[in-house]
Amino acid sequence: MDLAKMIDHTILKADATTEQVKTLCKEAKEYGFHSVCVNTCHIDTVVSELKGSDVTACVVVGFPLGAMITSAKAFEASEAVKRGAGEVDMVINVGGIKDGNYDLVRDDIRAVVEASKPAIVKVIIETCLLTDEEKVKACELAEEAGAHFVKTSTGFSTAGANVSDVSLMKKTVGDRLKIKASGGIHTKKFAEELIAAGADRLGASSGVRIVK
Repeated sequence: MDLAKMIDHTILKADATTEQVKTLCKEAKEYGFHSVCVNTCHIDTVVSELKGSDVTACVVVGFPLGAMITSAKAFEASEAVKRGAGEVDMVINVGGIKDGNYDLVRDDIRAVVEASKPAIVKVIIETCLLTDEEKVKACELAEEAGAHFVKTSTGFSTAGANVSDVSLMKKTVGDRLKIKASGGIHTKKFAEELIAAGADRLGASSGVRIVK
C-alpha cells in the first residue's frame, strides 16, 4: 500500500495564501500525494504549480455548508473543471436530507456530477450532522446521482472522520463507490485504521506528518 498515493493534500482554511498553496503543491510533488485539494479561488495556482507532475488538482465546491442554489454549485464545479480541476469534492444539501427532500439532494448532486464531467466527483455528506439512517440515505442518493466517491466530512463542522462512519459507508456502497475519509486525520495510525475500515482516499492537511 502506497499511503501517500491515497492522500489528498489539503488546505481549505479561509486565510490560506497563495504562497501556502504553492508550498502544498511542492510537498505533494515531493512526497507523491494523489492530489492537492483547495478552494476554487486557488485552482489556477494549483494547475500551474502541478503542471508536468502526476499530482491531480482537486477542488471543493459549495464548501463548507452545501447550502446554496444548485445551479450556483454546479457552475462553480464547471468553472473549476474548465480551469483544470480533475476532481471535485462537493458538499450535499444537508438540510435537504434532514427534511427528507431526497429529490432535492439527488438532483443537487447530479447537477454537479454532470457539470464536472469528465472529473471525478466526491460527495461530502458531513456525517457529524447526520443520523446513521441519514448517512445511509445520503450515500444511496450519491450513488443514484452518479457520483464516484462518498466522503465523510468537510473538517469544518462539529467533527471529522471516524472508523464507524467509514465502516457504515462501506457497508452501504460496497465496491460500487469509493470512500474518502477527511477531517482530523493527523497520524499514520489513524490513517491506517480508516483505510482498514474501507477508506480509499484520505483528505488531510497533515499529509507530510502522516507519511513521515
